[in-house]
Amino acid sequence: MTSATGAHNGIGHQGGPAGHAEMTKPPPVGRGSDYASLSREVKQSGLLKRRPGYYSVKVGANLLLLAVGWTAFALIGQSWWQLVTAAFLAVMFTQTGFIGHDAGHHQIASSKRVNSLLGHLHADLLIGLSYGWWIAKHNRHHSHPNHVDRDPDIADGAIAFTQDQARVRRGAYAWLARQQAWLFFPMLLLEGLALHVAGVRALFERGGTATSGRTRLVGAGLLTAHVGGYLAALFIVLSPLQAVCFLLVHQGLFGLYMGCSFAPNHKGMPIFGKDDKIDFLRRQVLTSRNIRGGRITDLALGGLNYQIEHHLFPSMPRPSLRHAQELVRAFCARHGVAYHETGLVDSYAQVLRHLHAVGGPLRPELEY
Repeated sequence: MTSATGAHNGIGHQGGPAGHAEMTKPPPVGRGSDYASLSREVKQSGLLKRRPGYYSVKVGANLLLLAVGWTAFALIGQSWWQLVTAAFLAVMFTQTGFIGHDAGHHQIASSKRVNSLLGHLHADLLIGLSYGWWIAKHNRHHSHPNHVDRDPDIADGAIAFTQDQARVRRGAYAWLARQQAWLFFPMLLLEGLALHVAGVRALFERGGTATSGRTRLVGAGLLTAHVGGYLAALFIVLSPLQAVCFLLVHQGLFGLYMGCSFAPNHKGMPIFGKDDKIDFLRRQVLTSRNIRGGRITDLALGGLNYQIEHHLFPSMPRPSLRHAQELVRAFCARHGVAYHETGLVDSYAQVLRHLHAVGGPLRPELEY
């Protein structure tokens, strides 16, 4: 793996299998003023200003395409051609999720209430994901990306992200860690279902990560409306077998697309131990990976291909990220901070090599 190779302010670290992207010795602390300096440059450039025109068109076009998909579903009726509709709606569900993501970061409107409303409508109602649960989880990720015991996105689960997580596994769980590089993309077919279940569970957890009170009730009501309407539409319009197949194709491709959009962002990049101290700028830049590409890549990945800029300035509107890239890259070069960018296919290769290396301790017959 070629990610983030070389010296980080005089500290050598290999971001690939040679270093297993394990507990990384952090650069010197006490350099927070670097981020303050970069932040001033970005603010002076006007890149943090809201883009109401862009988001009005974006949200309107997305809602129109969603409506087209569901209208086609109703008109086609009981037919196996509906599996094509399921694939189209999987794409549109993911695109809708990207808008919910932008709303969650307050990228769309200056009003917190408007962003929250847009987030609940796009996440809870339109695609059936708990907005409150996701916000709480995602904010923790942004605060401590790739930081052991702090970033929920690298918590031990179906995937082992560190060799320490892999070493303690036994039985079928250990077998899963050994084979996780091969199983990674097939497992993403279950990601949509996992997100649905996790969000619903959080709503019923007392003192959980989901928001509470009135917001929790609103989220629960919108989620119930989505699930009820979704299942009713499938089993009223389609035969039982077609409905089940539609659900599997739709949710499977939705999870695959969503997972493939998020996977390149941090997996295989440096991981910091729970006691490591590192300043904000380096914490965000060294753990993030950008994806090269043009407008099509921007559309397909919902702007997440500018992961470094997004993590440094989460509230920056999506269309401004590409303009901030050169400014941020030049700043990192001046300050000796490794800035990692690669192609989409290579990013997946880096992710898979990292996951394979993590399972190394469970394959003692091989050399790592």
